[in-house]
Amino acid sequence: MNTRVFLLSEAWGLSRDLLGGKGYGLAEMAQAGLPVPPALIITTEACRRFLREGTVPGLWEEVQAKLAALEGLTGKRFGHGEGVTPPLLVSVRSGAPVSMPGMMDTILNLGLNLEGVQALARATGNPRFAWDAFRRLLAMYGEVVLGEKAEVFEEKLSALKERRGVASDAELSPEDLEELSFQYLRHLEARGTPFPMDPWDQLQGAIMAVFRSWQNPRARTYRRIYGIPEDLGTAVVVQAMVFGNLGEDSGTGVGFTRNPATGEKGLYGEYLRNAQGEDVVAGIRTPEPLERLKEYAPELYRELEGVALLLERHFRDMQDFEFTVERGKLYLLQTRAGKRTAQAAVKIAVEMAKEGIITKEEAVARVEANALPGLLRPAVDRDRAPEPILKGLPASPGAAVGHAVFSNEAAERFNAQGLPTILVRPETTPEDITGMYLSRGILTARGGLTSHAAVVARGLGVPAVVGAEALRVYPEEGRAQVGGLEFNEGEVLTIDGSTGEVYLGAVALVESAGEALLQELLAWAEPHRRLGVRANADTPEDAQRARAFGAEGIGLCRTEHMFFHEERIPWVRRLILARTPEEEAEALERLFAFQKTDFKEILKAMDGLPVTVRLLDPPLHEFLPPLPDLEEKARAGDEEAQALLERAKALHEQNPMLGFRGVRLLLLRPAIFRMQLRALLEAAKELKEEGFDPRPEVMVPLVADPKEVERAKALAEELFQEYGPIPFGTMIETPRAALLAAEIAPLVDFFSFGTNDLTQMAFGLSRDDAGKFLPRYVEEGLFPFDPTERLDEKGVGRLLRLAVEEGRRANPRLKLGLCGEHGGEARSVQFVADLLDYTSASPFRVLTARLAAAQAGMRASRTVPG
Repeated sequence: MNTRVFLLSEAWGLSRDLLGGKGYGLAEMAQAGLPVPPALIITTEACRRFLREGTVPGLWEEVQAKLAALEGLTGKRFGHGEGVTPPLLVSVRSGAPVSMPGMMDTILNLGLNLEGVQALARATGNPRFAWDAFRRLLAMYGEVVLGEKAEVFEEKLSALKERRGVASDAELSPEDLEELSFQYLRHLEARGTPFPMDPWDQLQGAIMAVFRSWQNPRARTYRRIYGIPEDLGTAVVVQAMVFGNLGEDSGTGVGFTRNPATGEKGLYGEYLRNAQGEDVVAGIRTPEPLERLKEYAPELYRELEGVALLLERHFRDMQDFEFTVERGKLYLLQTRAGKRTAQAAVKIAVEMAKEGIITKEEAVARVEANALPGLLRPAVDRDRAPEPILKGLPASPGAAVGHAVFSNEAAERFNAQGLPTILVRPETTPEDITGMYLSRGILTARGGLTSHAAVVARGLGVPAVVGAEALRVYPEEGRAQVGGLEFNEGEVLTIDGSTGEVYLGAVALVESAGEALLQELLAWAEPHRRLGVRANADTPEDAQRARAFGAEGIGLCRTEHMFFHEERIPWVRRLILARTPEEEAEALERLFAFQKTDFKEILKAMDGLPVTVRLLDPPLHEFLPPLPDLEEKARAGDEEAQALLERAKALHEQNPMLGFRGVRLLLLRPAIFRMQLRALLEAAKELKEEGFDPRPEVMVPLVADPKEVERAKALAEELFQEYGPIPFGTMIETPRAALLAAEIAPLVDFFSFGTNDLTQMAFGLSRDDAGKFLPRYVEEGLFPFDPTERLDEKGVGRLLRLAVEEGRRANPRLKLGLCGEHGGEARSVQFVADLLDYTSASPFRVLTARLAAAQAGMRASRTVPG
């Protein structure tokens, strides 16, 4: 396409990709008959060529031609006033195809110079307004185009206000603003970057600056966070200025066609009288709710209501629009799909479908699946929240308020008094299960999104913030430190597991709402879902919760979690310390009773649905107290501690996650294998006798060789002969197992991809330690995202595909699932939707998996475009 610059009247019908979101919205509004100031749009194609080659041949001639047309439409000359006609001034704004609010640069009042200020003052009869417009242009142009720091201009403005003894810009006189303008001009001159007085030079510089702003750090970071492609480029909108700062009958505002926090239908937003647009954003003055317009400008309010209705019907979505009122006349400056909370997204989607604005399929497609886990839990009230003292990784959604405790004992003590707690630890281990279970929330200094704290918290349905690297925790002293701030046991904290933010003191929470609407949306989604959705659940409570959320079984029951209870850990330790077959048998008998009881309750909760039980996986040393604690007790003469210390030292491994665990432990300590499988089979047998329909499956973890699977299956067959067979499978969580899938598949009934370990081994990183560097890796663009949070399709996904293809070829009846934490992340679910039979997620993430799988199904069948 040769044409790269369009007037609004010429742009209607062109794509958002070409015009950018801002230009597209303006063209659509103009075509719909809404009051939009004339504008020209420079396309994203021009930006891409500029960034690629440093020039766009013929661009300036096109801009000049369309600018002349703009002059004809407005009856004004660019940069020159005549008599009572003010000069044509323009805004220069960026507009990417995808909404990136606040990420790129804008310049207002462009075209003004010293002569133009006089012409503007003469035409408006308002010299203060004219000088105010000029000083704003100098500050914006100086920052965006000439590269000066915004603070320099702000400091000069603050110094002038202090000298004049005034609190706000509005109290400065025309002479003050003239003086300030010349201060800005002199500063830019002295810096070697003089402000161009030629309006055409200003415009060229601004357009190139907006092109370059596509590559500024905040824009690049935003694109990384939201997965926006780097090669889209931005359009540039050059629009005739309208002024909201011409008196009390003028103003500027932002409106939403529905409440972006709750989804309630009706006009919502803010308005600032006698102000320009950046005054609202900068927070220099406090805007008033749009509702107030009913009192002093009822006709304007009714006009805005009509605009909101028209915009929503035209764009078929909730809109966020910007407007200016110039001497009583309304102008629309922008519209885009409004950002919204998860709660609002569900409400808006469902209600718009019921109103006939969109289809049910579009409603399902519009809700961000990853946002659902926090929808049914309390959230921090953003309007009343102070600045957080700390930020970590958002590991388990929801918000919680409680007294800081640093040990199980403290959690028990506070709970006995009826006081809610937040467990604060450097990191959690199985030893902390009591405190984790009793607390409203969990906060750790170390660990990643798949760390012990994160996984257990999600299973418990407890909000958690992990990997807060700035936090220093001293459990033995009952205190913690963030920089120079210290808090002690008993002080109140608020944590937000949806954002990773931590607050000192009690912050107001808002209860979740809209469960009925969510269930309605999911009911619309279900017919499109092909991928099965199970849950990762280790307790009867988890199983019941997961089933209530629509889980179709359990894809991962981690049996080691059943031992993380105060009355059970001692028996695991006896097993570890056993010196004779008799001692081992006694410990196993007690553990058998615990496991059978738990299995029975879980199978009952999932009656008629499959329950995949993973046999013991973590290293045995995890069930022992930390070495320093044992050493201290041993020195004090504690004989049991001394025995445990000797055993702990014997079991100590340099890298335990790659050591004596999983199938290795089960094959070399086969009595543990037999105890666990017998407990499962007896639980199922008893339930059948009671009239239930248990459907257990057994899974062996961490295999790396077919011989391991053969040996494990032989052990299982011994018990299958006694109780009858059940599905036997293995986790694919080592790269070697994935590569040898063709040899393993004939030996098993199913594969379950343990993508937590598969990711760690494929990348050669530890999920518990990666928090120290992975955020920097993502920030600097070395990784596009955190692979412990979202499945790496390029590498880990390739291993998964290979195992699927070769496994199915070798065993056509092979059932395939995913049970790592990625099983509840929307983009990961969508990646595996056509590869696997089911995915498995922690209970609250079952909602995400269901919606993401349905969205994948709709895309595959082209029910919804894109």
